[in-house]
Amino acid sequence: MSQTEQVFKRKLSTGELTVVSSHSTPLEQFFEIAERRNPKRAFLFVSKLLGRHIPIKPSVMRSSYQSIAAMLPIDLPGPVLFIGMAETAVGLAAGVYQEARCMVPESVFLTSTRHPVNGNLMCEFKETHSHATDHLIYWPNDPVLAQRVEQAKSLVLIDDEATTGNTFTNLYAALVDAGMTGIKRLVTVTLTDWSQDAVLEKIDGPKVTSISLVQGKWSWNVNPEAEPPIMPSVNVTAKGAVEIVGAQCWGRLGMDESICFIGNNVCVSPSDKVLVLGTGEFVWQPFLLAEKLEKVGAEVYFSSTSRSPIAIGHAIESAITFTDNYGLGIPNFVYNVAHLQFDSVYLCCETPAESVDLVLLNALGNIAKRVEVISNE
Repeated sequence: MSQTEQVFKRKLSTGELTVVSSHSTPLEQFFEIAERRNPKRAFLFVSKLLGRHIPIKPSVMRSSYQSIAAMLPIDLPGPVLFIGMAETAVGLAAGVYQEARCMVPESVFLTSTRHPVNGNLMCEFKETHSHATDHLIYWPNDPVLAQRVEQAKSLVLIDDEATTGNTFTNLYAALVDAGMTGIKRLVTVTLTDWSQDAVLEKIDGPKVTSISLVQGKWSWNVNPEAEPPIMPSVNVTAKGAVEIVGAQCWGRLGMDESICFIGNNVCVSPSDKVLVLGTGEFVWQPFLLAEKLEKVGAEVYFSSTSRSPIAIGHAIESAITFTDNYGLGIPNFVYNVAHLQFDSVYLCCETPAESVDLVLLNALGNIAKRVEVISNE
């Protein structure tokens, strides 16, 4: 190991994770480790920049979007298709796209989803290590955006982290099978990348570039005496009993620009401490609302509900468990919120307000003087 490398070690009940990176900034500023309740992969990189499992300020998230967008190649041939990975990286991807769209020609943004919607399905692919393996990608509804996808010459694939590069590889193969054979450039984007250029080695054809804020390598030393974790049943890609009522204009069916159209009546004062929560994949509009409230001067934090089952400990100080708002009957979670206190919590969803589990609302009521559900109706 060179003198410039730093070593990050965490011992979990199922084994020990070691991360080695030459990055000069302490790795603890970017992420911590948690224990997955998932026998396929026992550890999880919990980002401190993502706004998913740890509440953070929207301005910190925006700064990471800007940093990543500034690293994108300036010579990408258009049209350029950006794709974000559900559910964890939907907001990250939309933010990077918003920062980059003025720099690339004829761009369009799509996100994968685990919630089937009324649209023209383009392809499916698998995230094999995940708690929910199946992803869907739809053609944009707008004919102009659909044409950009069809004629795309550059792909920008965005996820929160890369460990093996397999998800990127699986997605690229699915897109090619769907007819996207004109790709000349492929860019993979992550906050942290531990795959050691695995995508470059696995994909033939386009020129591959990998972008991340931190890079390095990892190793996992299994504890052979540990009991394998039991994962809750969250591996569902289906329509639930509750209809999605919000406008599909933020990624599932294509996006090329975005403004905040929710929470127009929300008022905060500079003395308020506020938490804005997205739900599942519906995080981009809630983030824009949180950012707007922060600009008023309030102390604002952003986070989101998740279907990712994580054990309490290490990066996870607290968890609220409840039933999803899509009528799928699967457990959802809010992490690192129950031990905090706020003046107001705004829970944003793309389903009717009455679809939100009272268990979640009651738990939020214990940490805030005011709890309001903002439905994207």
